[in-house]
Amino acid sequence: QDTDDTERIRHAITNVDASAGLSQRHLTRVYRYHMAHIGNVKDAEDLTSQTFMAVLEGIRSFRGSGSFAAWIMGIASKKRLMFFRKNGGRPEIPLDAALHYPSPDLPTDKAASRRLELESVSRALQQISPDRADAIILTFFGGLSNAETGRVLNKSEAAVKMLVSRGLQDL
Repeated sequence: QDTDDTERIRHAITNVDASAGLSQRHLTRVYRYHMAHIGNVKDAEDLTSQTFMAVLEGIRSFRGSGSFAAWIMGIASKKRLMFFRKNGGRPEIPLDAALHYPSPDLPTDKAASRRLELESVSRALQQISPDRADAIILTFFGGLSNAETGRVLNKSEAAVKMLVSRGLQDL
């Protein structure tokens, strides 16, 4: 758990401005996650907004037993599942669209390198099993560690490593 997040979380429980700052810190990973699953800007933006509204409403329920990023991505995952239920299932989407959201914390050369890595993964991501794709999306698009991805998917860190490894082999 990042000490900055711990302090920000404590402060965010009673301060709306601190909540906004904390949310901003995780905006890119949540947006990319939704873009990778949904495939269009409007719905990804809506789901990102819904995710952070739920974060603000539920911040008092965060207990600190895992990372704040994994907690937020768990909320994002629930919002995504509700979206698919409401809209009749998983759409056929071009996942490359998720890569076009800039990453403000990376220098240009690192951002370009990361984009190339993600593009090579995303081309075939729709062709593999959904559980492997989810593990890869949370890890590569969401920027979560294997342990954090495991918390979101309710799987062990070892299971996530296996899903990611086998998913990358499939790709």
